[in-house]
Amino acid sequence: MTPCASEEGNTLLSPDEQADLIPNLGTKDELNEWERQNILEAYAWAFETRNVKRNDPLAESYVQELHRRMFDQTWKWAGRYRTSEKNIGIPFYQVQESLAGLLGNVRYWLDNRTFGPDEIAIRLHHRLTFIHPFANGNGRHARLMADLLSLRQGGSVFSWGGSGLMKTSDLRKCYIEAQRAADENDIGPLLEFARS
Repeated sequence: MTPCASEEGNTLLSPDEQADLIPNLGTKDELNEWERQNILEAYAWAFETRNVKRNDPLAESYVQELHRRMFDQTWKWAGRYRTSEKNIGIPFYQVQESLAGLLGNVRYWLDNRTFGPDEIAIRLHHRLTFIHPFANGNGRHARLMADLLSLRQGGSVFSWGGSGLMKTSDLRKCYIEAQRAADENDIGPLLEFARS
């Protein structure tokens, strides 16, 4: 199994991380809906024209701020790097250094036109999910980061296969398979999936 994806593609939370849930919710469906509402507010903030132009999505502080805004009404640890090992991702003590390296690489790719605009954004997405900087929400965060980087380059947001990536579905399986192909240095399936 690759460090990028678990069997179902979900991050397992520790009991301490689960205890940091802010609202009092009884079911997984309630949690999903609560997170969805929180994320919609973050999307509205991130896609405001002045925020797209003013904020640098390749600044470490922005990476953290975006995650915080996506989950600040849900988890006390929103926007803070994880401090425990997960079934997905690199060792937690390497997160900050690896993220800095990734952001530097993306700047280099942009400055030198190493890849096309879509591929740069998708490579950012893939490496963010591979690093897995936060306790949870990394895929959703990485997809929004890729969308924002695409907009900053004059492109459009990605379709990510339409909808339904949070639910167990054939669409989610295709996404996970594309992530795994990227883990093996084949970015093509993830690029195709992102625009499908």
